[in-house]
Amino acid sequence: MATKVCVFDAYGTLFDVAGAALVAAEEPGRAALAEVWPQLAADWRAKQLEYSWLRAVTGDYVPFWQVTKDGLDWAMERAGLDDLELRERLLALYWELPAYREVPMMLAKLNAKGVGTAILSNGSRDMLDGAVDSAGVGEFLHAVLSVETVGTFKPARAVYDLVGQEFGCAPEEVLFVSSNGWDAAGAAAYGFDTVWVNRMGLPMDRLMAQPAHVLSDLTTIPELV
Repeated sequence: MATKVCVFDAYGTLFDVAGAALVAAEEPGRAALAEVWPQLAADWRAKQLEYSWLRAVTGDYVPFWQVTKDGLDWAMERAGLDDLELRERLLALYWELPAYREVPMMLAKLNAKGVGTAILSNGSRDMLDGAVDSAGVGEFLHAVLSVETVGTFKPARAVYDLVGQEFGCAPEEVLFVSSNGWDAAGAAAYGFDTVWVNRMGLPMDRLMAQPAHVLSDLTTIPELV
């Protein structure tokens, strides 16, 4: 069946989640952060995801922005960074994450093929709008879908349901793209044709399903539709 819409996870897939820590670390007066920013960025992302999964399991939903702040607080404490101004700077930069360099051209090629494009993310809608605007890719997207609509996080099936509700398509008409192995597995189990963007060359997750495609970046996505 032909692909009707190509749906992307946002954080780590379209937008570089390490970008906030990297930008802050390069600013004057950030020597302490400069020494630890890669670990802080990794810890921040790991806790952000862990907290979203735990809240999904327990049904204790809060907006993704709260999960993001909680994850940063844990990461800063582990790094020994007790700096309120730095915390506020990192949070502000999270609204301005850079898109990976291949993203605009890739989305433009999908548009030229007449394929719908959308984001489906754990992010709150205002966070996603900020990232999309900052990266300058809004003109290429037909929809931005947030889990806040259903009050739980991926990989809950209710989240993937949002795509069909928005576009009126069957799961097999969707090409779903994520850099998160667990998200790719969840989407594949749901019935989407799924791409795992494995930028770090990690092993395949041992989960309920596997993605149909594994790529190192997003450049060749238009060739799959």
